[in-house]
Amino acid sequence: MKPPYEITNRILFLYGQISEALGQCKSLLLVKPEAKLRRQNRIKTIHSSLAIEGNTLDIEHITAIIDKVHVVGPRKDILEVQNAIRAYDQLNQLKAYSMNDFLRAHGILMEGLVDNPGKFRQKQVGIIKGKEVQHIAPGYSMVPVLMKDLFDYIKKDKDLDIIKSCVFHYEMEFIHPFEDGNGRMGRFWQTRLLMDANPIFEYIPIEETIRDNQEKYYKVLEDSDNEGKSTQFIEFMLEVINESLRKTIEGTKIPNIDYKKRADYALSILVGWFDRKEYIKVNKGISTATASRDLKQLLLDGLLETTGNGRMTKYKKRNG
Repeated sequence: MKPPYEITNRILFLYGQISEALGQCKSLLLVKPEAKLRRQNRIKTIHSSLAIEGNTLDIEHITAIIDKVHVVGPRKDILEVQNAIRAYDQLNQLKAYSMNDFLRAHGILMEGLVDNPGKFRQKQVGIIKGKEVQHIAPGYSMVPVLMKDLFDYIKKDKDLDIIKSCVFHYEMEFIHPFEDGNGRMGRFWQTRLLMDANPIFEYIPIEETIRDNQEKYYKVLEDSDNEGKSTQFIEFMLEVINESLRKTIEGTKIPNIDYKKRADYALSILVGWFDRKEYIKVNKGISTATASRDLKQLLLDGLLETTGNGRMTKYKKRNG
């Protein structure tokens, strides 16, 4: 049974914005960012997702733990970070549509923190805000069936993958399949689902934007519960994804994309004879002067052969 939500004009607009941002990432050759940016964003992701859950360690502590430097702090907080590092390091090895891998990820994230990591809860749970019960989760006996239905939805439904990742995040939080770790698992698995839509999402710190809007995050979860559908939550998460992508783009300076990277990328795309105009089309954002310099250097490096003169000049990758 398909989870209840509507595709609103706002959702379509935000999806268009995200598609545009993904196009900019591609034109900036951010299909796989530089190692330094990947590391920085992974640290932001781990710090933010755990900070939402009350972890007290800061960016410097997490960096030190990644670098295997001794850190002084609450044992539980350090263990949470160590587990998160292991889990995010294994993102690529987890299958997005596998419930067994979903459970395995929970086992990694929550090892040593709960009695039964990687296992669905075996008792009734609820979320208390202040003195009021904010949300009573479905009975524990229903969890395996509800989660199977949710995985069937993301496997088989024809809606856009990015939208389905938001629905999964909300529905998983509603089902609350674990005694603890539901929030970090919702965010973690949405990232894994987004990676199937576009690999760049492995390196986009979406959790940082959620943390910066934490109050609204919980509010839209509550409002969606009250409405009985995830429409508001989808809109919120699409805003988060769009903002996170744009932050990553802004943090990437075009001058850092050097001649070698441009040339390697162009030669992996262009097949047969091509001209300067086609080189510019592949490396969006560069000037004709930069393109001319690149092509001249490629000729000097012996990587291209050429035919014609002036505006009629054509280039082709040299074999061998």
